[in-house]
Amino acid sequence: LPLQIVSLGAGFDSLFFRLKDMGLLHGAAVYEVDFPSVARQKAALIETTRELSALVGEAGGEELGVVALSGEDYKLLGVDLSELSELERALEGAGLDSGAPTLFIAEVVLTYMENSRSDALIQWAAGRFPRACFVLYEQVCPRDPFGRVMQQHFSQRGSALRALARYPDCGAQRRRFLEQAGVMTVRDYSFQGWTECSVMDMNEFFTRCTPQEEQQRVQALEPFDEYEEWHLKCSHYFVLAASKGMEPSWTPLLSSVAVHGDGAVRTAGTVAAAPCALPSEASGLRRYGHHSVLIEPNVILTTGGFGEEDGQHCRMRHFNVLIKRAGYWKSGRVKTEPSGERWDGRLYHTVSRLSSTLALVTGGRTSPSSAGLGMLWLKFPEPCNDPDPEDFAVELVSLQRGSEPAALRWRHSATEVVYLFVYGGRSAAEPVLGDWCFLRADARSCAAVPVQGPVPEGRHSHSACGWNGGVLIAGGLGAAERPLGSLLFLGAVDRGFQWQTVQTQPPLTPRYSHTAHVHDGKLLLVGGVWFHSSSVPGVTVIDLMTGLCLDYTIDVEHLEWPLMLHNHSSVFLPDEEELLLIGGGGNCFSFGTHLNAEPVVLSLRGVLASG
Repeated sequence: LPLQIVSLGAGFDSLFFRLKDMGLLHGAAVYEVDFPSVARQKAALIETTRELSALVGEAGGEELGVVALSGEDYKLLGVDLSELSELERALEGAGLDSGAPTLFIAEVVLTYMENSRSDALIQWAAGRFPRACFVLYEQVCPRDPFGRVMQQHFSQRGSALRALARYPDCGAQRRRFLEQAGVMTVRDYSFQGWTECSVMDMNEFFTRCTPQEEQQRVQALEPFDEYEEWHLKCSHYFVLAASKGMEPSWTPLLSSVAVHGDGAVRTAGTVAAAPCALPSEASGLRRYGHHSVLIEPNVILTTGGFGEEDGQHCRMRHFNVLIKRAGYWKSGRVKTEPSGERWDGRLYHTVSRLSSTLALVTGGRTSPSSAGLGMLWLKFPEPCNDPDPEDFAVELVSLQRGSEPAALRWRHSATEVVYLFVYGGRSAAEPVLGDWCFLRADARSCAAVPVQGPVPEGRHSHSACGWNGGVLIAGGLGAAERPLGSLLFLGAVDRGFQWQTVQTQPPLTPRYSHTAHVHDGKLLLVGGVWFHSSSVPGVTVIDLMTGLCLDYTIDVEHLEWPLMLHNHSSVFLPDEEELLLIGGGGNCFSFGTHLNAEPVVLSLRGVLASG
């Protein structure tokens, strides 16, 4: 029997034409179904495009009827999918054989229907076709921050995602099909439901089911640097394959074994989050890819990134300063000395405070193909007892002939260990860097410092903290574009340094785009992106003496917006045992730009006491 493909809600998809042109249909007939208005528009487009009409061949159609276009192996039908009786009649009239092996495809279609109608459609496909397969692709995880932004995007366009409330995750979608596995009766006939079903989110699909050469081809198409939004979007979409009556059984997806390890992340408790109420001028802190640094007690400087400035989304031209006075934070736009350089709008750079009046800006980029931005000195005024944001000024001084190995990278780290240890990142030429340099105090050259031990895997978007005269490196994104779960320590030894691996129990969940701080022998990892679709990173506390690793979720009950904890900055305030989260978010190619509305305070006193 010939094979059949039924594309439900096909829209203007070009699958048939691509398969036919590549000679991959192998005699299979394709039936596309969508609303009558959509089908008529598509039929008109095909008939007026020579290349498309040639692939369909001699075709007929009914301009106002159900069949909008009919070729030998291509049928385009205008039917409302929620009307099963009409759908069945239209498909049978177009020649669909219920006894032939049939593949159903539904790509972001069923979620727009009422659940009772979409469930009935799934049951109908199992009931009418003894040998059938069903491939479903749509959204999951509606309740986490990215999921809330995703839902808001579709709601604003009048296309609410109705399936998410009842089927919020991959497990629920799998049960949706397999709970129909027994014999049941629908519309006066009995049938065997779906007997095989596998499902995985798109991060897992891309990692496990996409050939390596195809992954490399996609990654090389154009300069790309939106890793966080790419991985977050992939964790909120899934592909499901169900089948029945196929010999041999049809299981195109590998069994769903998560790429990040087994089981869900276990949490030890929660950390309370509270908005840091600031006047309206704090809008200058709505940014991502920036850097924040504590330049003196209760004075935080934020530089660069992409965000909202003067009512527009752009690369940020102005610095922001946060100053705590009388127990409250006040925000202001930093004045830059007219005699100095102008800020070039870079993001994913580092700022290293070298003294109370001097900091060094290293690396960064304006675009993924423009990263040779050099280094800058930032000069601050002498500390005073009562600084005012309105009067705070910074002078930018270009660093001539700065060290190129340190300057020509972004998404790297820079940590002071006698020298400034610049590690990892990426460049316009290399998607992942695994090298390092020990930058001298004048930032013009690197010192030759011996380093022993196995060279770690290259990475970017990791965290780095000074500790015990060395550097702790946690996580990052590796060359395969997968989060890393290693915790490394570059420790001081006689006449140099040595790489060591720090073991944690349980193992650290792989992540990147997080921030980190060390306090009282504990490493704090804040936010980031990982491949767990069941949860989002909160605060991880690692006891550096025992290796005990505890994860805490962030309680966002008192926040009125989705808290995106990637591409953010954070500053640890040791006296209060608080974390101040600044900025964060990103520019998703599907759902637009989301920026955290204002800084957030995390109280860690209880966590640090018990962690």
